[in-house]
Amino acid sequence: MNTKTLALAQLPVGHTGRIDTLLARGMTRRRLLDLGLIPGAEVKTIRRSPAGDPTAYLIRGTVIALREEVARQVLVHTKIYSSKEDSNGSVKPCMQ
Repeated sequence: MNTKTLALAQLPVGHTGRIDTLLARGMTRRRLLDLGLIPGAEVKTIRRSPAGDPTAYLIRGTVIALREEVARQVLVHTKIYSSKEDSNGSVKPCMQ
């Protein structure tokens, strides 16, 4: 299992990450902080709209929608699993 830093907009649906850095400035940064996007907070991508924008995220027990241009300004750490590991870190049997 490896960790990777990527923009929140790149976090696949169903995956979870921890907020690392907010690149946003000014009122956008203030809004993100007010919504609970603070460093260390866990965030999960719930669903994308049919057009792909906005995307719904679960943050601190609340679902919020963010447009891609805003979600690109939030960096998250996420765990990347090998093809033999599941999200719990346990090894899955290989299908042949």
